[in-house]
Amino acid sequence: MDFYLTALLQGLCFSALALGIFISMKIFNIPDITTDGSYTLGAVVTAVMIKHQQPVYVVLPAVILAGGLAGALTGIIHTKLKINALLAGILVMTGLYSVNLTIMGTSNIPLNSFPSLFTLWHISEDPNQNTFWIVAVFVIAIILIIGYLLKTDFGIAMRATGNSESMIRALGVNTDRMKITGLALANALTAVSGYLICQNQGFTDISMGIGIVIIGLGSVIIAETLINWLRITSVWLSLLLVLGGSVIFQMVLAITLDIGVDANLLKLVTAGFVLIIVSLPRLNFKGR
Repeated sequence: MDFYLTALLQGLCFSALALGIFISMKIFNIPDITTDGSYTLGAVVTAVMIKHQQPVYVVLPAVILAGGLAGALTGIIHTKLKINALLAGILVMTGLYSVNLTIMGTSNIPLNSFPSLFTLWHISEDPNQNTFWIVAVFVIAIILIIGYLLKTDFGIAMRATGNSESMIRALGVNTDRMKITGLALANALTAVSGYLICQNQGFTDISMGIGIVIIGLGSVIIAETLINWLRITSVWLSLLLVLGGSVIFQMVLAITLDIGVDANLLKLVTAGFVLIIVSLPRLNFKGR
């Protein structure tokens, strides 16, 4: 049971990452590869500040700011320099590897001996259950904030930028600014995921973000498949399904390990699972 509870915790921690990719890829239609770097950046900033005895509630705004700056840089390169969004993300992600390594000063920082977000409150005697309740409240708060933002006039303008850029530009909205803001928000959420994960696992590693985009992408595709099948139009329900997609993704990986699949093949299983869920909507459409 603890094995699946750990997978559930991982899914909840990765839900902020999934929400970030949902904003960049599904709202703005921008394939943002900055994710790999901004996720690690969030974990690196968290580890370094905690190591220097900074309280976790002070660390969080710094993580959000760092992730937001990374995303904004990608947006500026894409909109102002007219560079393809995918290439802009790759350039920033590549640069962030050196930035992260410079901030850390080493390739790995252990955090087990330092206080974390999950030791601030003792809701349950069981450490995993205590972590679950804290991270659940944290993630629900994020969903409420993002859901409220997307329902405001500013959020509607963001969504309209992704749906019909020419139309919203004709209404006087600065679409370049919207893209920059959207990518900043998406990568701030991604950095928050790194903030949660590094405290949950008790260490930060320079390579922890490599390929992390596929986890968020898989979670979003699961959510998108459910949204299409259930014909959901509500922003709130869509965000909850993104959260559900993140948990389902981690549960599938946990089941894969539980039935005895070699851990060395986990990346291959992950790629295969994402391929299946990407193909499902298309196979369904072809069948019709």
